[in-house]
Amino acid sequence: MKIAFVVFNDMTLLDFVGAYDTITRLKTLKYKTDLRWDICAYTDMVRDNHGFKIIPDKVRNNLGKYDAVLVPGGVGTRSLQNEEEFLDWLRTAAAVQYKISVCTGSLLLGAAGFLKDKKATTNYMEYDSLKQYCLEVVRERIVDDNNTVTSGAVSSSIDLGLYLCEKWSGPEAKEEIRKMIDYKK
Repeated sequence: MKIAFVVFNDMTLLDFVGAYDTITRLKTLKYKTDLRWDICAYTDMVRDNHGFKIIPDKVRNNLGKYDAVLVPGGVGTRSLQNEEEFLDWLRTAAAVQYKISVCTGSLLLGAAGFLKDKKATTNYMEYDSLKQYCLEVVRERIVDDNNTVTSGAVSSSIDLGLYLCEKWSGPEAKEEIRKMIDYKK
């Protein structure tokens, strides 16, 4: 399995790191020895909403070559959902099996057309913004609609990561990783 972790300017770092840390442990703990990932961006360097710099592995690469694409949220989503060049790049993930978002990353999945006829969630303060992109906004922490998986506000990134660990490797993997990071049930 190969995952594209999408990063962009003014994202919320915890949206990315919470899911990244839990999911990548599937490889280090040998639950998914074939797991590979890239940090992908539309720009050569990314700064989160507080200035933390990230140098991506891949820039403007074809996202269709992955099995999963994970998009974090953050204030940067508000402008990116109207930037056609960025959305065209994100749309290269159209054939990807798993489209995943944390927080307002669902606004980007929606603007790219991936949430049409789907149930989805987002940050609780952006439920109304999400309505234009999906069939139904669900006020839950994690919503999985046929492998399009969206999660709520920033702290849900860890819950999402653990959810995906269980989905892809079973409850034992989820529980071992949960204990390893000392995350409470």
